[in-house]
Amino acid sequence: MFPLNQWYVAGFTWELQGQPLARKLLNYPIVMFRTEDGGVAALEDRCCHRAVPLSCGTLEGSGIRCGYHGLLFGAAGQCLEIPGQLKIPGKAKVRAFPAQIRNDVIWIWFGAEQGGAPSVAPPAIPAHENPRYTWKGGVFHYDAPYQLIHDNLLDLSHVGYLHGRTIGGNAKVHMEAPTTVSGEGDHVRVVRHMPGSLPPATYSAAWPFKGKIDRWQEIDFHLTHLQIFTGAVDAGTDSLANPEREGFHMRGFHGITPETDTTSHYFWTMASSAHPDQPDNAETVYQQTAQTFEEDRVLIEAQYRNMCQYGPGPMVDIHVDSGPNRARCIVAAHIAAQAG
Repeated sequence: MFPLNQWYVAGFTWELQGQPLARKLLNYPIVMFRTEDGGVAALEDRCCHRAVPLSCGTLEGSGIRCGYHGLLFGAAGQCLEIPGQLKIPGKAKVRAFPAQIRNDVIWIWFGAEQGGAPSVAPPAIPAHENPRYTWKGGVFHYDAPYQLIHDNLLDLSHVGYLHGRTIGGNAKVHMEAPTTVSGEGDHVRVVRHMPGSLPPATYSAAWPFKGKIDRWQEIDFHLTHLQIFTGAVDAGTDSLANPEREGFHMRGFHGITPETDTTSHYFWTMASSAHPDQPDNAETVYQQTAQTFEEDRVLIEAQYRNMCQYGPGPMVDIHVDSGPNRARCIVAAHIAAQAG
């Protein structure tokens, strides 16, 4: 059901605060915890003795101790200690998943074969390291399959209808915005320009625009995450083709990780620029972004309930579906290749 040999987002470093973190990812119950060297460990959340979740246990310097009979497991999954028993059976171990931290994001490698080593480094999130931006994030749980979230993020024409209180704007302008869809390999890029727009509520709250704005949306899809660069400048003051353009910037990171075949985790951050003549806007941008994404969640869950109610059937494509359809073809090709 899911592309493998990929890094998937499993959480954020701030979620690991001295206690185990349990989360189901790609149908695997997993427990995560920080290691002594400052890294992260990810193990199957099941003690090999009596199947009690290891997340019910406690952390020690060298690993995680089961809360039922006290077996201690290291970051590689091996049992390090059995209280009251000197000999540790060779089979006393649990599956360990390769895990790394990069830019405060926890990544787990899901290989096509158990024990397979990652072939690439986890993706970088440059906005998290850029001093121009302040960023903050959160986690949403969806009662809907992960590709419906891909569809939503690759088609931002909907924001004029769904997000009128935050990042919306004139719905007609959004639907008619010139759009370019490109890509190579597993990457899809969608670029939309909206010159001469009225600034939406979030933009006006965060930046002192003088009137109409020239607005952009740049979406980069990868199999397990998206990075979306949106923003605006005062109309006519800078070229939207200029990669160094000024103005108000919002750089969103979106880690879309399946929980099960029909449920998903949505890990997100938003990095924004602040105007030198205004108070820091990071909290305003964060709150309005969270409100926007909650509106998405409510609608997508309703969409999926309706799909279940009506059953499978043809859906009509329109002009805004090119990006989502290309991403779905990439996912389908990976899954087909895995099936042989």
